[in-house]
Amino acid sequence: MIGLIALLLVILGLIALGLGRRFQTEAGLPIGRVVYADTGGWHPVEKPLYSPRYRLAGKPDYLVQRGRQLVPVEVKSSTAPGDGPRRSHVLQLAAYCLLVQENYATRPRSGIIKYADQTFEIDFTPGLESSLLDVIDAMRNDLRQGPSSRSHDEPARCLRCGMQSVCDERLA
Repeated sequence: MIGLIALLLVILGLIALGLGRRFQTEAGLPIGRVVYADTGGWHPVEKPLYSPRYRLAGKPDYLVQRGRQLVPVEVKSSTAPGDGPRRSHVLQLAAYCLLVQENYATRPRSGIIKYADQTFEIDFTPGLESSLLDVIDAMRNDLRQGPSSRSHDEPARCLRCGMQSVCDERLA
């Protein structure tokens, strides 16, 4: 009788493990242990990753540990553009890779962008890091030059903008 119960528990455990891996794969996450989640579904993240060296902060949707590697994962609700991931999304992922390097003292080899219909693994190369730092420098230079006029060529984008509550040029 005890042997039958033990066998049943082992079978249930294997089923649960298989379902967990299936759900993780369907969510676009690589197989590994989720060590950080900012999707609000599991638990609140207390604070964003921060780098005083680069004066940069951010919250990847997930950090997944694969062996000794930490892989940042950014999940997008939209479908993937036909010509590959958006440059802004790649740079956002690169920022998360840089933050992982600064906070965990390990450089990610890559990160993942998961769109609704496609997943891209992006290598965190020195060239991508350099492009990211160039964009950050350009953004800081723009900020130092003072306020500029906003572009409202895309009204829907303006309506979703996170700065709408303080923007005196908003459309609505």
